Amino acid sequence: MQATVTVTDHRSDVAVLHLTGELDADTAMTLHSMLADLLERQVPRIVVDLSELKFCDSVGLSAFITSKQVIAARGGWLRFAGANPFLTQLLETVGLSRYFAIFPGVDDAITAPEE
Repeated sequence: MQATVTVTDHRSDVAVLHLTGELDADTAMTLHSMLADLLERQVPRIVVDLSELKFCDSVGLSAFITSKQVIAARGGWLRFAGANPFLTQLLETVGLSRYFAIFPGVDDAITAPEE
């Protein structure tokens, strides 16, 4: 199953990136394109909704790492929400659970205090 990427805005300053399916080398270009668009915001605040993502490989993870570096330099943030057990384990195994804030749901990620 291919990954699909859609964006919705919550409030005026937070974009929610919804991912579904499988994010791998074949589908990561769509993610890169969407993230590039969101990085154009003056202070990017992005929640990545992982609740419908079934699989993610290293190419997908690298897109998030690169984006977070740009976002942090601009005073914004990138947070994950709704990761299933597979993705939670993946993020913990590769050490990204210390690098990214992970929340149970999108609303939790949006309303959490600034880091």
